[in-house]
Formats: sequence, structure tokens, C-alpha cells
Amino acid sequence: MTIAGAIAALLSAFALYAGSGHCRWRLPVALRRYGKVAGLVLAIASLAAWIAALGVGAGLCAMLGCWMLAMVALPWLAALGAEPAR
Repeated sequence: MTIAGAIAALLSAFALYAGSGHCRWRLPVALRRYGKVAGLVLAIASLAAWIAALGVGAGLCAMLGCWMLAMVALPWLAALGAEPAR
């Protein structure tokens, strides 16, 4: 369950980043359009998986820790691989 929670948190962060206006990657239009909804659904699924594995308190902390780490890392990775501004 913890692996499923971590993967769902990472995918949630990716979907939310893809749905934002600050995303530097070239992605399909559908991913940009529905990224926020998919990100929220995956965040709820991640939270449910973490709570099922660890309980309410520890599951909430583990989900938020994994989610926020991914949310910080994705824009940083996008900036590393992006073309320089003109």
C-alpha cells in the first residue's frame, strides 16, 4: 500500500504541475486541461492508500511529505531540462 500511495502522490504532483500555467514541458492539450482534476483525484487516492497502510496521523504526514517533495522537485527538474529563455 505504501508504494501505491507514493506513486499516486507523485502522479498527482505531476498532473497538478502539468495543469498549471507554469509548466515548462510540452504536453498534450488534454493533460493541460484536465491536469488539476486528475491531480486532485490522485491526491485523494494517495491519501486513502497511505491512511490504509499507516493509519490517519502517520498516513497524512507521509502523503503530504511525499507529495510536497514531488511538487518541489518537478519544477526544478523542468528548469534543468528546459531550453534557455530568449
